[in-house]
Amino acid sequence: MPAAPTPSTPALGGNRWNTFPAAGTTLTARDFFTATEPLLQGVIDDSALTGADSEVLEDQIRATLALSTRETSLPLAIGPDSAPAARELGTQAESIGRELAAWATAALKRLLADRIPLPAGPLVVRSHCYGHLLTPPAADLLLGRRGSPVAMQLYNEWLHQMVLLRDALLPFTNWQDVPLLTTPSGLRHTEPARDAFLTELLVRRIRHSSIVGFARHVVTGTSGPAGYGFETGGGTALPAVLDQQPLTAPRYLLTWRTDPAAEDTVTYVTEIQDYYAAPRTLVEDLPPTNTPSGPLTARTVTGPITDGTRTARIEIAHGGTLAHVDLGQALRGHRFAHRPGPATAAAHAVAAPRTADVWSALHAPGLVWTRAGDVTLDATGQADLVVLALLGRLYPENVTLDPAGRSAALPTPDGSGPSRLVTLVDPPRVH
Repeated sequence: MPAAPTPSTPALGGNRWNTFPAAGTTLTARDFFTATEPLLQGVIDDSALTGADSEVLEDQIRATLALSTRETSLPLAIGPDSAPAARELGTQAESIGRELAAWATAALKRLLADRIPLPAGPLVVRSHCYGHLLTPPAADLLLGRRGSPVAMQLYNEWLHQMVLLRDALLPFTNWQDVPLLTTPSGLRHTEPARDAFLTELLVRRIRHSSIVGFARHVVTGTSGPAGYGFETGGGTALPAVLDQQPLTAPRYLLTWRTDPAAEDTVTYVTEIQDYYAAPRTLVEDLPPTNTPSGPLTARTVTGPITDGTRTARIEIAHGGTLAHVDLGQALRGHRFAHRPGPATAAAHAVAAPRTADVWSALHAPGLVWTRAGDVTLDATGQADLVVLALLGRLYPENVTLDPAGRSAALPTPDGSGPSRLVTLVDPPRVH
């Protein structure tokens, strides 16, 4: 149920459909959805809707939040040939949309039987047209003989808030945990940032920094420097691979992590903005194999805050010796790494005849690459963070992540660019 009114939050009714404080607050997706339910109650009250009518509105929200319908609010086609970022965000949109539609179905059934009181009188909310198409039955219900301009306005506002909610959550794997900045106008304050985000998603290959920037806006309401993540009061938003196996982790999505130590809003940036300009080391110039016995250990270490930004490193240790890799470069390497699917595997393929030592590569100055033929680096048995660090040390072009025991049948380089650096990792874990 919506929060009880206080002297600083007027009662529900009239033109007030929520009790959000004027200064804004943060709500999870579930709490925000609950706070929008008075709009649905207003539609039910104004139109005297029945259980059969609610099915029409349930079909409407499913059609609006789907990707391939006439009524879609996000015309994003995803398939095998789509860019990885588009596939990840499209899959997110489908998953979140289904869940929000399920919440709506439950809410409509509940509100028909147990209405939300509106002490200040029937809701009358002016909502601008946002171009969301209605299904023919919904148009007939809201605009036909039983409908009214008031009911249409109330439903239009609710529908738009649901679209804004779905889109605000797209960057996050654990979207139900994200604290969304909310104002008395709900999530409308996200509209300019959302427009820029969706425009880039729909008309070009969206940049990871754009996903991060939009995520920052929906959590903090502010923009900032381009980066690969951010921290703000109570938590951090960093790429999901930091909690998952690099072979299967999303490349572009973020995970919200509660962190009581985080206070000011700070952007995480790479140490070297242009990796083309970074120094390089040829594989053939690396020291001979000298990997210590046993697995390596790794941890992340953050740098000081400077002008609202900070860097972070992965620190790898073994036997009292340390190696450091920029976390931003490691995440970039993970995004760029090729992951051959089952259809591209060849049972007769074998690993590259040349090998390189993982520990030597991690200690190399600059980025490791080769033009003298394919090279295999065996990172099996190593922790996920060590694998991520290795990706940050390899020049991010023609790097392949491959499960041990299977080798990818990839096109042979034409000699004009670097040869493949095939990184062998443990097969996907079964959860």
